[in-house]
Amino acid sequence: MSDRSYYDILGVAKDADEKQIKSAYRKLAMKYHPDRNPDDPEAEAKFKEAGEAYSILSDGDKRAAYDRYGKAAFEQGGGGGNPFGQGVDPGDIFGDIFSEFFGGSRGGGRAQARGQDLRYDLEILLEDAFNGRDMEITLPGKEACDRCDGQGAEPGTQPETCTTCHGRGRVRVQQGFFTMERGCPKCAGRGTVIKDPCRQCAGQGYVQTERTLSINIPAGIESGQRIRLSGEGDPGGPGLVPGDLYIFVEVLDHEIFERDGPNLYCRAPVTMVTAALGGDIEIPTVEGGRTRITIPEGAQTGRRMRLRGKGMTSLRGGPRGDLYVELFVETPQKLTSRQKELMREFCDESGEDCNPESNGFLGKVKRFWDDLTDADEAR
Repeated sequence: MSDRSYYDILGVAKDADEKQIKSAYRKLAMKYHPDRNPDDPEAEAKFKEAGEAYSILSDGDKRAAYDRYGKAAFEQGGGGGNPFGQGVDPGDIFGDIFSEFFGGSRGGGRAQARGQDLRYDLEILLEDAFNGRDMEITLPGKEACDRCDGQGAEPGTQPETCTTCHGRGRVRVQQGFFTMERGCPKCAGRGTVIKDPCRQCAGQGYVQTERTLSINIPAGIESGQRIRLSGEGDPGGPGLVPGDLYIFVEVLDHEIFERDGPNLYCRAPVTMVTAALGGDIEIPTVEGGRTRITIPEGAQTGRRMRLRGKGMTSLRGGPRGDLYVELFVETPQKLTSRQKELMREFCDESGEDCNPESNGFLGKVKRFWDDLTDADEAR
């Protein structure tokens, strides 16, 4: 038995009310439940410790005895050594927890089992992500067997209530003070068993098939986001609720634009003459149009120009993102003899003001070498 007080175990004050105690216990039980922490003795010990504390503090009489005498009130001679007391089913304490773990309900009702969720990876174009799109996807799946209407039993017969779990779909297993719930091994959590399986689907209640679904790709969707289609997952089998289908979207790389959230980036080449003298160039937009931007005189590679509202559509209906155009000045290639001659004439006519970056860099290099020479001479 832990030396910590029951209040410390649950992390509540001594004057905590019933609601606070129950809430604290639920959090600990969900965190350390063995089904969530398989083969973890430490988690199992904390789960049992929390259950012991809750069983005392949630009962008014036991809590009063504990506040007066401490844990000695429940040791041999003071409570039979069982913190739950006589005739108390500790499994009832976990009813709320199991309903969250397994989708079931309290009061002996059958847990609502369901089919598996499915995943579908979908690649779309950047233009589809911008505009949104209705499209169809084809995927392997299952459909209800038409011979047995999805019941799994041969026509004229019916599934029978499982005698192991009595239709609940779950069974309880005693572990010391605690009763743990597990899926029924006989009926696999369905609550029913099939004595005479359908000859067409072998009792599965479904047959393999391909199906086509119509889906809507919302404008503004990004890579990594998903679309949930409720009830379009694996049907599971007779008596089960179908799982969900999750479509994970991947927006393909674009030939011109690079996306970063709502904004787009485009790298645009500019001729040396346009960069030097200034001028206009045309830039495409993601919706298929075009826009003109003005290049200022003396533009350098790396200069970024912003076009407001020319980026991606907002997924939640907000304003569009922006388009950033990054310039890079293209060096002429394959010059003729005359062009080379003109370039040399231009170079001869150019002063320091024409190439401030180059001249500034050369000045820094000269000072660096001079400093090295002075240092060597000083040695």
